[in-house]
Amino acid sequence: MERSEFFLPQAGRMIQAPRNSSARFSIGDVVTHRLFDFRGVVFDIDPVFANSEEWYEAIPENMRPRRDQPFYHLLAENEESSYVAYVSQQNLRHDEDGGPVDHPGIDQIFDRFSDGRYRLRRSLRH
Repeated sequence: MERSEFFLPQAGRMIQAPRNSSARFSIGDVVTHRLFDFRGVVFDIDPVFANSEEWYEAIPENMRPRRDQPFYHLLAENEESSYVAYVSQQNLRHDEDGGPVDHPGIDQIFDRFSDGRYRLRRSLRH
């Protein structure tokens, strides 16, 4: 498999990623976590794990996801709070609720919710 290497500041290290990664979810998709009770909207995607080693090591070893899969940045919510989450593809599924996510950061990134997903603000599109 052909790979690319690049420096990722938030990880503080070089990252190797496949040139053709296969993300199951897209920016604007509403997802839920397979193990924990929260849902969120995808606002960014890393083709492989690209967070810090400290973050990765803080996950209990028996629950640590593989590094060689897409990881998603989510505007997340649970019954108690709103926050930003970083979740592996193996731990996400499409949200069957179909409703909007109640997160204060949504309006900064997305301009509307329709057909079960968010539409990225025009000013943020490439």
